[in-house]
Amino acid sequence: MSAVGRPLGVWSATALVVGSMIGSGVFLLPSALAPYGGATLIGWAITLCGALLLALTFARLSARWPHSGGPYVYARQAFGDTPGFVIAWSYWISIWCANAAIAVAFAGSLGAVFPAATATPARAAAGALAALWLCSAVNLAGIREAGRMQLLTTALKLLPLLLFGGVALWFADTHARVPFNPSGESLPQVAHATAALSLWAFLGLEAATVPAGAVRDAERTVPRATVFGTLIAGAATILACTAVLGVLPAATLQASQAPMADAARALWGAPAGIALALVAAVSCFGALNGWVLLSAQLPLAAARDGLFPQVFARVDARGTPVAGVLIGSALASALVLSNYSRSLVQLFTFSILLSTAATLLPYVAGSAAWALRGRGRASRAIAVAALLYSLYALFGIGAQALLWGAALVGAGLPLHWWWRRRAAAAPP
Repeated sequence: MSAVGRPLGVWSATALVVGSMIGSGVFLLPSALAPYGGATLIGWAITLCGALLLALTFARLSARWPHSGGPYVYARQAFGDTPGFVIAWSYWISIWCANAAIAVAFAGSLGAVFPAATATPARAAAGALAALWLCSAVNLAGIREAGRMQLLTTALKLLPLLLFGGVALWFADTHARVPFNPSGESLPQVAHATAALSLWAFLGLEAATVPAGAVRDAERTVPRATVFGTLIAGAATILACTAVLGVLPAATLQASQAPMADAARALWGAPAGIALALVAAVSCFGALNGWVLLSAQLPLAAARDGLFPQVFARVDARGTPVAGVLIGSALASALVLSNYSRSLVQLFTFSILLSTAATLLPYVAGSAAWALRGRGRASRAIAVAALLYSLYALFGIGAQALLWGAALVGAGLPLHWWWRRRAAAAPP
């Protein structure tokens, strides 16, 4: 396929990974991690190692099967149509649930700058929906335009985040002494809790594998973008979150709804806090743009293989799967509207719960696919380690999330069997 048919290059693909990973989590996690003090570095180390193992595994998988669909393609190639559908269905649900969460986080970030924008639940929901559908409009303009927007927003949030993390860490000791483990829990308990909390910040490491059919030289570009993007996003996230822990006292940090903005305000005054809140809004908008792109590319791949309805396989003259963009955004909008009476934090947490539960299953399936069907002992050993980490994370998110995940997957199986019966009954 020509460069016109494959508009995403190495920079756009890497920006898709970095931009999808650095979204809302990095700006909200310091408050959740505050009770564990300096011991959070244990959780960060576990999560970063697990993320790199997954990135290396997905790099191998994308080099062998450089087709759009990412984890779905790998599960289908390794285990067949029904497991492939389960992964596609689960991952698709995780994407539009994540879109709802990120849109809500965008509204919260905007509210830190303009409090009137989130003064009521209805206004907050309206702001979230406005961001969601603006990103949908960008994606409807074409995948090339979506890639350019992703590159721009990634640069606008990555550079300030690295600058803030580096400078704030330099001043950290003058503002707060960070106890190692103020929670009183054992280190294994702390490691488990902090690794589970920090996982949300690393979801999206597989982002470049999903639109692989639209990436130039996908066999080489996607693996590079996956590994380098994970390293860049992981380093920036850990640096910034650790710096915040060193700037604000633990009691202040636990009560903060905008911890990074509050840390900047404590160091350099109110204008710096507003600037960080704007960076958070840009970060959420960029992540939302990338995930809207993925919400259409995944069902496009599954529909072309006959596992999703054919409406998802239709593309316009610019190669945009219009139905995928519209249906994914409509479902995310329904999730926001059905819960808009909750507080922003409650709605964000509810959406994260659904998204994380549905994302971990594709991670398990992708790791298992290479562990069982991959080439090379070293790469298969890495896949086994990634599989063990994925299972550790899956069972560590709690019974409620597992039940939600099982219910969502179970809801898709009757549809799969119905679509297969219709396809079998259709004339050749």
